[in-house]
Amino acid sequence: MSSPIQTTTSLPAYDARALTQDGNQAQIVLDGQVYTLRITRAGKLILTK
Repeated sequence: MSSPIQTTTSLPAYDARALTQDGNQAQIVLDGQVYTLRITRAGKLILTK
């Protein structure tokens, strides 16, 4: 699992490339629901259920 990276705010921050293991997709689970995080070719993030 990815560790938080250091930021100037108190919010946790995670490197999207690390979450996707240098790919372009990762699954994130929240309360039993699976979401897909995708990095587009343009470098944008999309989170879908």
